Amino acid sequence: MERQRLGWEAAAGWMLGPCLSLLLGAPVVSALQGPSLLLPLEDSGPENASWGSQEAQDNESSVHTVFFSLDYHHVQVPFEITLWIMLASLAKIAFHLFNKLPSVVPESCLLIFVGLIMGGIIYGLNDKSPPVMDSDIFFLYLLPPIVLDAGYFMPSRPFFENIGTILLYAVVGTIWNVFGIGFSLYGICQVKSFHLQDISLLHNLWFSSLIAAVDPVAVLSVFEEIHVNEKLHILVFGESLLNDAVTVVLYKLFRSFCEMSTIKTVDVFAGIGKFFVVGIGGVLVGLLFGMIAAFTTRFTKNIRVIEPLFVFLYSYLSYLTAEMFHLSGIVAIIACAMGMKRYVEANISLKSHTTIKYFMKMWSSVSDTLIFIFLGVSTIGDNHEWSWSYICFTVIFCLIWRALGVLVLTFFVNRLHVNTVTSKDQFIIAYGGLRGAICFSLVFLLPDFPRKKLFIAATTVLILFTVFVQGMTIRPLVDLLDVKRKRESAPTVGEQIHIRFLDHLLAGIEDISGHWGQYYWKDKLEYFNSKYLQKFLLREYDQPKSSIVLLYEKLERKHAIELVEAGQLIHEPSHTSLLDSHRSAVMVKESDSLNPDVLENIQKILARNLYKIRRTVPAYNRHTLPGESGTAEQAKEILILRHRSLRIHMNRSDSDHSRKEKDDSYSAHHGSDTKPKLHRSLTVGDAEKVPGMKCNRSKSMTFSSPLQPGSTELVNEEETGKGSHAEIEIYTKER
Repeated sequence: MERQRLGWEAAAGWMLGPCLSLLLGAPVVSALQGPSLLLPLEDSGPENASWGSQEAQDNESSVHTVFFSLDYHHVQVPFEITLWIMLASLAKIAFHLFNKLPSVVPESCLLIFVGLIMGGIIYGLNDKSPPVMDSDIFFLYLLPPIVLDAGYFMPSRPFFENIGTILLYAVVGTIWNVFGIGFSLYGICQVKSFHLQDISLLHNLWFSSLIAAVDPVAVLSVFEEIHVNEKLHILVFGESLLNDAVTVVLYKLFRSFCEMSTIKTVDVFAGIGKFFVVGIGGVLVGLLFGMIAAFTTRFTKNIRVIEPLFVFLYSYLSYLTAEMFHLSGIVAIIACAMGMKRYVEANISLKSHTTIKYFMKMWSSVSDTLIFIFLGVSTIGDNHEWSWSYICFTVIFCLIWRALGVLVLTFFVNRLHVNTVTSKDQFIIAYGGLRGAICFSLVFLLPDFPRKKLFIAATTVLILFTVFVQGMTIRPLVDLLDVKRKRESAPTVGEQIHIRFLDHLLAGIEDISGHWGQYYWKDKLEYFNSKYLQKFLLREYDQPKSSIVLLYEKLERKHAIELVEAGQLIHEPSHTSLLDSHRSAVMVKESDSLNPDVLENIQKILARNLYKIRRTVPAYNRHTLPGESGTAEQAKEILILRHRSLRIHMNRSDSDHSRKEKDDSYSAHHGSDTKPKLHRSLTVGDAEKVPGMKCNRSKSMTFSSPLQPGSTELVNEEETGKGSHAEIEIYTKER
């Protein structure tokens, strides 16, 4: 552990030693290198180093004046970190300079390859093992930015539409892989010719709990480059994110079992209960910090500069708090990011949104680069024990049990879903189970026992096989199988409106049928959000707007952001239909001179007429007949619609008759009769009340004879309201 804690410090000593020896000479470098690798990190802190250097300079100044001095210990740690980040960034730049190389080799493979080269150089020059990436550095500093970026920009709709399938793969699939791989490796260990009888069943299960889970860092780096369809990507990536809770629980459970002399039934049930505590506790912690972040950004209107800071601080606090209580930090930061995004984006400014987007992408990219480079550097060394049988069967069993788990679980998923997972997608899901830095960091946390180096070697080979072999061949396989790709263009406004319409339609069908499906719960959550949460978490929440109006505002805001980023909003007018600048100036003046009352009236008209939520209609109840409640109100509304339809038909017939009198003068002199017109009636009311109307109820047809201009009398709204009361009573009695 002491060597791991001093890994960052030792890396630069070994890396910079040969380089500085060429520039400054061997005595100076030995003076710089020798004491620094033996002292603890606390003793060589920047404060002590600065005081020591100051005292040394005072003593030297009493003898003679120093023209040039070097104090490497004072800046050693930040200098080394900066060099590693710069090296990783230059490697990525060089990788993307070749146009054909990124289409063949994933970026993660190149970074691991660079790390292998650097680790070989360090090992060859110093004849010592390169520094191993500290597990605390990985889990506390490098992993959170990657998961935060994935959770914040994750598409929420496909994620929650497939949440059942994702949880099935993440929980049941991971447990399936752990026990399948563990028991299979234990069977291999019983073969005497392999000389592995000293590895017990609990140690094999402990090792399988490390390597069974899919790594989110490796999956994200590979699947973002092949651009598969949205459902396939969310299934694999969602599984890799949510199986962290299962991995943490099983890892700690088998570790405690290995330390126990006897295992009782209570311990097994305690481990099962701990799984729910770790997963659900992580979700609750993340949602709590997400709501606090949204509530905080409500009051940042006058200090926009610190708005992005709250997004990163509260997200990181949720991760650290979950880890402090031994909960799932990955689940917590995902829940925090997805919970606060909707409200934070509505409260912050456009510049803050751009800052969050690019800083989060940059931060996650740097962390991802450092992880893969140090993964390659840590591979070279003397911390491996080779066993062909155990290592080869580990890779084979991981592939077999992964494929069997996907096939079995997908069989049950397709039996319960209409939108099934195709056989091609199943193959990509099984083949895309990549392993990465999480299992590599966990295997170094194992306590010292005789077979630890064998587990490290098997984990390293499995990571390199999945990243290099599967990661490099998955793109040609996707092209060969003709897997559905991701849609490049964004959905149009019409498609968004139709999707929203179908959501409400399906929610209504689920209400009528009494089925509590995903659309039912989605509708309930939207109702709870609009009635309670938005009032406390949004700054400019005055009254609920229509869903269509909100969607239009969101699309316009997104379009404006794209125009600003592309630099088109400054040079071109936003409205392409303007004829000239004079007309645009007139329109701007007219829009500026609008009365606020007029604008408010327009907003009310749009909110009332563009979209009406279905809660304005009485909800369906299976224990009540349709005619038992609200009969008078329904009858009144039906009669009002009847009168309106009659007036429309009368106005059309009157206008057609007057037009014909003006055009055809001979028909007025000869008094020719015009044939009656045939209209389909939308009503079943009394036709005798309307002059000139004859109703044939048997065929639901209405004959209207041409009316004279003087004999036409339209029924106004007051007369309609007065005359409809008697009809309502008759209509109610008939029902």
